[in-house]
Amino acid sequence: MLQAHLPLVRHPEYDRFLEERWFFEALSETYLPLLRELRTLEREQVPFRLAMSFSPTLSFMLTDDFLLDRYRAHLERSLHLAERELDRTADSLPFRRNVEMYQNLLEQNLVDLDDIYGGNILRGFDYFSKKGWIEMLATSATHAFLPNYRNYPEIVRAQIELGIDQFHAAFGTAATGFWLPECGYYEGLDDILVRMGVEYTVGASHSVLLGSRVPRNGLYAPVRTRAGLAVFPRDAYTAQWVWSSEHGYPADPSYREFYRDIGHDLPLDYIGPFVQDGEVRIDTGFKYYAITGDTDDKMPYEPDRARERVREHARDFLERQTAHTERLKREIEAEPVIMSPYDAELFGHWWFEGPQWIGDLFRVAQEMCENGDSCITMTTPAAYLRGGDTLQVLEPGYSSWGSRGYGEVWLDGSNDWIYRHTHMAIERMGELIARFPSETGLKKRALDQAAREVLLSQASDWPFILNAQTVVPYARRRIKEHLHNFTRIYEELSRGNVGTEWLTTLEKKTPIFPNLDYTVLRLHASDTMRRVLI
Repeated sequence: MLQAHLPLVRHPEYDRFLEERWFFEALSETYLPLLRELRTLEREQVPFRLAMSFSPTLSFMLTDDFLLDRYRAHLERSLHLAERELDRTADSLPFRRNVEMYQNLLEQNLVDLDDIYGGNILRGFDYFSKKGWIEMLATSATHAFLPNYRNYPEIVRAQIELGIDQFHAAFGTAATGFWLPECGYYEGLDDILVRMGVEYTVGASHSVLLGSRVPRNGLYAPVRTRAGLAVFPRDAYTAQWVWSSEHGYPADPSYREFYRDIGHDLPLDYIGPFVQDGEVRIDTGFKYYAITGDTDDKMPYEPDRARERVREHARDFLERQTAHTERLKREIEAEPVIMSPYDAELFGHWWFEGPQWIGDLFRVAQEMCENGDSCITMTTPAAYLRGGDTLQVLEPGYSSWGSRGYGEVWLDGSNDWIYRHTHMAIERMGELIARFPSETGLKKRALDQAAREVLLSQASDWPFILNAQTVVPYARRRIKEHLHNFTRIYEELSRGNVGTEWLTTLEKKTPIFPNLDYTVLRLHASDTMRRVLI
């Protein structure tokens, strides 16, 4: 299972904005290469099954003409850099081959985006979904870490309801599965999900292991809550083979080194036109070295050698899964079910060869089955549930798949200040809805935008960044901007004087959730008494 998500990053007030590159890199390195791999599997008549969730913020960006135009301009700049690099590396065959590889990938990305998908790559994933190869899941509206809003169940419900609505708008079908952002679960969340028509979700390992009962099949069978929600526990053992940057497959010396990029290696007077503002060094995507080892002394990247290792690692994964499954059969009552969820951007962005590995996983699985070596069944959660197996009933525990398994990534000394502000915004939004229950015209536009700002302020990405200490100034800026915008609307509505020009600018900057009705954030009277300042 792949969970596909990016926060909404969209800055029309600037000609170019550094953090928009997150989206460009995800398109170039993960989503377009993954679709190419899936098309190749279809052409080779290799059956495959995987599940994917797409967050509403990512789905919006993948269909936003403004961002896609900027992405095309990004590809054109990168192709210009490729032309210069072909000249610079003319006397260095290993590096020149890498330049040619990147040039081909950039050209193919342009062709795929416009000629194959007509500027909307969601069509590609929707195609495979309708063919039955991909099972699609919904997720919450702005990827909020829902346990931190459990004191406001109507806000949690709104995040889930909007996420399901946006899924239907993007793919034209109802979602039976729901990806909980960061696998964040707390007791009672299943009631909300089931009322929204959700049949299953994925839980962190210890959520099930430390639930209300001992799971008789450990992590290797889904369970069902009393509310009726099926929970597939994540297999942490399997995850480490792929996820670990130190011991997993991505750490192999033959694979491409992520942290060596010509944007940092080459003189600024040469690379300046291709970095931010001519002086801020950034990754260009042109990376010529293999991981090699722990030192800075790296060997040139050899795509053919890496391709061989991809095949070997796909076979290794399946052979280890076979042995893992045989051991489990001796210990548990049921046929083992192994759930392996990952962030989609692990494949391609962080692990350059990742999309190829996914493709080879299915190729090798077919070969092994046909040769009688072993036959692991690739399935999806809804398909498994249709088999009608009786699931053990237990209540999962509070959890996430973050560091140490609970909530400290999204609530610690680096980011706890966020919640007194986002919680206050929730209450003030509830107050606005009570005062203006059925507005039209300009007031409704202002109220809808206020609701939009409240939702965007809740994205789990910003506290995650503050905890990880990466792009801290940008994360702080985004939280403060959304809260400032909400507060200004709140005060202007209180005065009865909404600034039309400023509101229009905000609407154009964040045109996500175009059909949002502000009353979706209405609080029940009892909820307004539950506020806990964290």
